[in-house]
Amino acid sequence: MNKISHIRWFDEIGLDDVPLVGGKNASLGEMYRNLTAEGVRVPNGFAVTAEAYAYVLEYNNAWRLLHAALDGLDPDDVRDLQARGEKARAIVYGCQIPDDLKAAILQGYAQLKREYGDKISLAVRSSATAEDSPEASFAGQNDTYLNIASDDALLDAYKRCLASNFTDRSIHYKYDNGFDYYKVHLSVVVMKMVRSDIGASGVMFSLDTETGFRDVVFINAALGLGENVVQGTIDPDSFYAHKPGFIKGYRAVLKRRLGSKEKKMIFTDILNTGNIAVEYTRNIDTSSEERNRYCITDSDVMVLTDYAIKVEDHYSRKAGQYKPMDMEWAKDGLDGLLYMVQARPETVSSQKKGTILEIYHLRERSTVLLRGRAVGTKIGAGKARVIHDVKHLSDFQPGEVLVADTTTPDWEPVMKTAAAIVTNRGGRTCHAAIVSRELGIPAIVGTESTTEAIRNGQEITISCAEGETGNVYDGLLGFDVQQTDLSQLGHPRTRIMMNLGNPDQAFSLASLPVDGIGLARMEFIINEYIKVHPMAIKCPEKVDVATRAKIAALSAAFENPVDFFVKTLAEGVATIAAAVYPKPCVVRMSDFKSNEYATLLGGTFFEPEEGNPMIGFRGASRYTHPAYAAGFALECAAMKRVRDEMGLTNVKLMIPFCRRVQEGEKVLEAMAAHGLRRGDNGLEVYVMCEIPNNVILIDAFAKLFDGFSIGSNDLTQLTLGVDRDSEIVAFDFDERDPGVKEMIRLAVEGARRNGRHSGLCGQAPSDYPEMAEYLVELGIDSMSLNPDTVLTTTRLVLEVEQRLSRNPG
Repeated sequence: MNKISHIRWFDEIGLDDVPLVGGKNASLGEMYRNLTAEGVRVPNGFAVTAEAYAYVLEYNNAWRLLHAALDGLDPDDVRDLQARGEKARAIVYGCQIPDDLKAAILQGYAQLKREYGDKISLAVRSSATAEDSPEASFAGQNDTYLNIASDDALLDAYKRCLASNFTDRSIHYKYDNGFDYYKVHLSVVVMKMVRSDIGASGVMFSLDTETGFRDVVFINAALGLGENVVQGTIDPDSFYAHKPGFIKGYRAVLKRRLGSKEKKMIFTDILNTGNIAVEYTRNIDTSSEERNRYCITDSDVMVLTDYAIKVEDHYSRKAGQYKPMDMEWAKDGLDGLLYMVQARPETVSSQKKGTILEIYHLRERSTVLLRGRAVGTKIGAGKARVIHDVKHLSDFQPGEVLVADTTTPDWEPVMKTAAAIVTNRGGRTCHAAIVSRELGIPAIVGTESTTEAIRNGQEITISCAEGETGNVYDGLLGFDVQQTDLSQLGHPRTRIMMNLGNPDQAFSLASLPVDGIGLARMEFIINEYIKVHPMAIKCPEKVDVATRAKIAALSAAFENPVDFFVKTLAEGVATIAAAVYPKPCVVRMSDFKSNEYATLLGGTFFEPEEGNPMIGFRGASRYTHPAYAAGFALECAAMKRVRDEMGLTNVKLMIPFCRRVQEGEKVLEAMAAHGLRRGDNGLEVYVMCEIPNNVILIDAFAKLFDGFSIGSNDLTQLTLGVDRDSEIVAFDFDERDPGVKEMIRLAVEGARRNGRHSGLCGQAPSDYPEMAEYLVELGIDSMSLNPDTVLTTTRLVLEVEQRLSRNPG
């Protein structure tokens, strides 16, 4: 151990030494001492202590000069601050380093050369602390000097760090936070430089920073030095890893997003003036090849995940409580290794305390311009943007109100940025309604004349907080959002589950008190993130050159288009499943209709034109048909990856629109051939119960499947013979019809008779309290609801169960 005064090696310091070496040094020492043996790679180095700072100033009689320069300063007087700060920096930089301290610093450098080789360069970083506030971080207030590679440059960088205690921003920071300028001392980090300028770097968190979801590690990565990522000046690549799966031994990225990485920060040449070495960095443009591929590998993501979990565990044990961490990492372009270069507690997470129910109320009223069917219970307002067709979607600006005749899946990218949505056509189960509910965006559908009555740029307010009828008001109206903490909500015997298709919402909804996901819609992921028809990927020879070029561009960051499809679909589904893990997540295999498949890239080359696609080539009938069997194989490969490689074994699979028992047998045989055999690795396969034949032959279907999910929308449509997309007969579409209720009763009793799960994933219990009550009375096992109705329906179910004298579970 090196015991020279004023020098402390990383293996000699830890979190208890913040007053001596500052927060940055203390944390580096804590990791180096305690986690190196666990495989967390931290570059070695030493701290030049805060006592050494005082020693330098005392040795040069500089305190008196600093008082003369700074006493009476008004930090809010910019000119005075600049003039006095410049004087203070000159005083400190002009100090001589005492010979014994100089020798100690250079001896430390020599020791690092012996460890890493003569070609090592150094990072010299400031680590401030305050005598009366050991926890003060002073993050970003003082200077850092990188790629230092000589004795003179090291000593010069040390003095420059000391002088940076009096940069204008640092002086003002102390003033703003009530610190005495003279009592904030500076320690300096001297450590092996990780050459990320020719590698990559970034930040990571041991939770999701946007939602506070704890089960993931979130990583941002960019090429070059880390400053661009830390400052948020570029769009980095991002990755999520699932901590519970990783701990169980699974090694796969949960979710990824390719950033544009427009710039990378590198070193320029060192400029020498006498004994002064100043290190400059600069940003250069990245190449198109660099932008179109991920800057770190999946293996790198796994190494970083390992680091993050170990760091979080250690700091949590040390603190005696859960301590999520904010970390910086760097990949050395010379040795190819990943290093941890900083760790601090994460402090800005938007973690929710308890479960909050939001109720919206208008504070004022104005002229009602239009009425339609309300979707959700929220209020939204903004300038209207009338979009007549897909070609004009690019005109839409985030925060506007989307006004359209109707919507289809290819509109979803703009829908999720809308303040609200209003359509001429559609009922409660149309595309605009379903997507709006999932996104938590207020929508009014079926207004009949929105696109004529509303003009572009008109300010409007959309209220869905006034019952089944939604009102479009003139102008921007004020409204309140009442929040109620329901953290003490009881747990009903009937399992309350959630419908979800958008992976981007998964973590924000993870805090809802649900028993899992009852319906995860694969279509949203295919439409939003993949955008390509599965058959166009499997049979590129059947599409035109322009389509092949577009597919190549979309899949450029992957090995090939098949890898792109499988990984993207798998990661979307896995993200939804991770939000409720280990609770079940029921994933429905794709259920586009032929007209919806046709809108995907390349879709027109493979899809028939059908007069009534709602009861046409959809669901199970597609999966073994020569026109789609290869596409179904891709879906199966993705789901096998989710369960077997990513460890999300809570995923159950569900087959939609299975008309006949023989059709179900063929689909299960195909799935088994693709590595998804029912029963293997605990795999359960459900079937949608949405066709009268599923109810009539439920005993036969029960021999094939582990459970039934009643799709009340299609079951109502096919029981009553009503096209649910037709506004003219919308008045005849009612899940509360006695015939529909009888179908549901027979399905629930048939499932129970065969020892199979029964659930319902339609809109009925969300819209009609009496339907929720009916389902509870039947003894249905679960009902899956849209996120916005989970809390209110849970309370209703608890009341019904209490009334039926059942004990809540």
